[in-house]
Amino acid sequence: MIDWSTCSAVEQDPAVLSGAWVFRGTRVPVAALFENLEDDASLHQFVEWFPGVSVEQARTVLEHAARSALAVA
Repeated sequence: MIDWSTCSAVEQDPAVLSGAWVFRGTRVPVAALFENLEDDASLHQFVEWFPGVSVEQARTVLEHAARSALAVA
């Protein structure tokens, strides 16, 4: 399980999407990034499809997830 609380690109608010982690300043769930990448979308396609999410935010989320995965291994 990834601890998103230390990732600067995301936020959580019980009033937004039932408290799901979302990209800061948006209503786009972090899970949407991983779902789209699993479906072979590129990072640039994702930010095109989800206005408000920047390439920098998406990269920060991916880097955070990678560091978290390495910490568990």
